Amino acid sequence: MNSQKFIVGGIAGGIVNFILGWLVYGMLLRDFMASNASSGIMRADSDMIWWALIVGNLCVGFLLAYVIGKGGAASAAKGAAVGFVVGLLVSLGYDLIMYATSTVMTSLKGVAADVAGSAVISAITGAVVGWVLGMSKKTVVAT
Repeated sequence: MNSQKFIVGGIAGGIVNFILGWLVYGMLLRDFMASNASSGIMRADSDMIWWALIVGNLCVGFLLAYVIGKGGAASAAKGAAVGFVVGLLVSLGYDLIMYATSTVMTSLKGVAADVAGSAVISAITGAVVGWVLGMSKKTVVAT
């Protein structure tokens, strides 16, 4: 995998993951997740630690760029498939551990919603990363 494509794919993935996370968790699932997770665990928008949120999303973008690149998925469709599986398994593993060991997740409905949201976000992020990694793959046609 080309380092430049890895860096561009990771940054693009991080940006897409950030935007989709805000849309899915900050807008669409905000009330549902609040009623299915421990109360008082979410920071108010004014109390967000933005540098950590940005770096965390970039880490997700680079994780997907690494896995998708190592898997040789150089298209949006292949990137989406890999992103979906990675998002599903990472989220399911983390959420079930949190459900079993803490009161962060208080219902299996909350776990299911979080896993579904993460899988969809990761699939779309993976599609962007796969597209970026597949850019400039030129086919030489003999004449």
